Amino acid sequence: MSQPVFHGDLLLQWCHSCNVPVLGKKCACGDECVKVNVTPPGDIRPAFLHDIEHINRISKQQFNNPLLDTDRVVLLNKAPYEDRMDEIIVDGEVIASIRYEIGKLEWVLLPRLEAARRILAGKEPPTGYVTIEDDVKKFLHKGANLLAPGVLDADPGIQKDDEVIIITPAGEVVATGRARMDGREMMEAKKGSAVKPRWKADTPSKVHDRKPSGWGDVIRANRFIMDGAIAEAHTFIQKTIETKDLPISVSYSGGKDSLAVVQLVDECVRDYEMMFADTGLEFPETLENIRHVGNLYSKDVKSISVGDAFWESLDAFGPPAVEMRWCCKVCKLGPISRLIEENYEKGCLTFVGQRKYESTTRARSNRVWKNPWVGNQTAASPIQDWTALHIWLYIFMNELPYNPLYAKGFDRMGCWLCPSSSLGDLKRLKKTHPHYEEKLMNHLYAYAEKTGIDKQWADYGFWRWKSLPPNIKKVAEELGINTAPTKYDPDKLTFTSSVGHRPCTTGEMTAEGSFSTALDMEKIRKSGMLLAIGEVKYTDEMAMITRKKDTAQVFATGSVRVRASSKADAGKLLKDTENSIRRALGCTGCGVCISKCNRNAIRIKNKIAYIGDKCTHCGKCIEVCPVVKFVRD
Repeated sequence: MSQPVFHGDLLLQWCHSCNVPVLGKKCACGDECVKVNVTPPGDIRPAFLHDIEHINRISKQQFNNPLLDTDRVVLLNKAPYEDRMDEIIVDGEVIASIRYEIGKLEWVLLPRLEAARRILAGKEPPTGYVTIEDDVKKFLHKGANLLAPGVLDADPGIQKDDEVIIITPAGEVVATGRARMDGREMMEAKKGSAVKPRWKADTPSKVHDRKPSGWGDVIRANRFIMDGAIAEAHTFIQKTIETKDLPISVSYSGGKDSLAVVQLVDECVRDYEMMFADTGLEFPETLENIRHVGNLYSKDVKSISVGDAFWESLDAFGPPAVEMRWCCKVCKLGPISRLIEENYEKGCLTFVGQRKYESTTRARSNRVWKNPWVGNQTAASPIQDWTALHIWLYIFMNELPYNPLYAKGFDRMGCWLCPSSSLGDLKRLKKTHPHYEEKLMNHLYAYAEKTGIDKQWADYGFWRWKSLPPNIKKVAEELGINTAPTKYDPDKLTFTSSVGHRPCTTGEMTAEGSFSTALDMEKIRKSGMLLAIGEVKYTDEMAMITRKKDTAQVFATGSVRVRASSKADAGKLLKDTENSIRRALGCTGCGVCISKCNRNAIRIKNKIAYIGDKCTHCGKCIEVCPVVKFVRD
């Protein structure tokens, strides 16, 4: 599991008298609140009715009873995990988690003790239970696994790796965890681990019959806290406007954060404009929401659309990935820059919906910054220190028209096929927007066929990375799915590239490109050609080149990604990387490069040039290579 990430203070408290969450230590009723222990970064959000129904549906599938009531406030907290995972908070306690497990391609509920008690109190006979002898409790409380000889009874429908609830014959919940055997094997086996407990404690049952509560109660409890946050945001907006003396705009994306910013700015000043960049990958609900919000605030939203730019670039760049989001430059950053140039001759001040709880990068960002990619824009965030719960309370207080997709299980808006999305969210498309899901999968299947990757690479969402993280790679290996290209076509070695500012950072530039075919990484490694431009380290599917403070990643899929301190350095390293790959794959052993190397680092063997460890990375051999000169000319 990923390590917790700390972006800001963990603000969630709970007033047990009102049975509501509070973003401070004291409720409006006057009572002191109790801290709720959530996993960082603690960006708490409401559970909509769809979320509650989804959780209850998974709970009934696993345990034959629902988990949640609909007469009280339920919160969700996105926690670090290899895909999407949310902690479920009700009555002031994290009672369970729900996550999407890639290996199973399904949602799984992970109940804690309190959730297990609520499930067992349901109307239907429970499933997913394991009954133990009373004297086994003490061993589980000390941290031991549940061994098969200690099992008295078990649901025969339990499969290995299912989540289970461990109880006594009297129905007392002892622990919850993951089955290491199926139910029948637990009752028959004479030895072996039956269950690995995840949550266990020698604690009495907690009261979960607290008073019902709704979001009106939450607003009243947090009114004075929200008034302070809103006043601070107003002050920030007014001072920033006075300081910058630029035309005022608000970047509206159709998401909750930018909606809150529109309202905050509108409360401070009327002379502002709204901007929107249509990436061509927006949900129809998002486009409709933007039209609606523009009309609500009597604004003619200044917009620019790139149309089918993404699909037209897909064959050249390949599917975008977490570490290579070329689509941001092609579909977003470039168009935004053009939109500002066309509408603001001397630049503009743009208020944006950026929050530090969203990512480490944004947590480190200044509150006002100059975007190096959009040089004529000064960006500012009045909600930098707000959590998602601040945003939603502000939206509910003002009855703002939020994107309806939030009420359908989506927790973020943006491009519908973003590689940074969880697989759980992408799989939801099959129900909400099946034509989008079909279009994406058809393109991914075609790419897999072209490069010799297993088709299941697309089904399990492995396309979202150029080089799989270790935990994801382990899943692929366990499933026996090949994620490395096996088809190479050096005769089709065309290269497409783009250079620009990395989104959500200050100063760093990136350059990205892609060859039209997969790369033979073993041949590239043996040639040593990448040494001509820097220090090189290899993995099975990637080469990492380091030149001073700049880096380049070469992926077996044919993608190349460069990070550098300037646009010129990024472009130069990208070009040198492209040329070195061409040399490695197209060398004829002519020997011209040898005369340019004063370190005797190059040798010819079997009519192929090889660069050895004596190389000082001067790059002089690159420009004289006929392979490079022929392509350039």
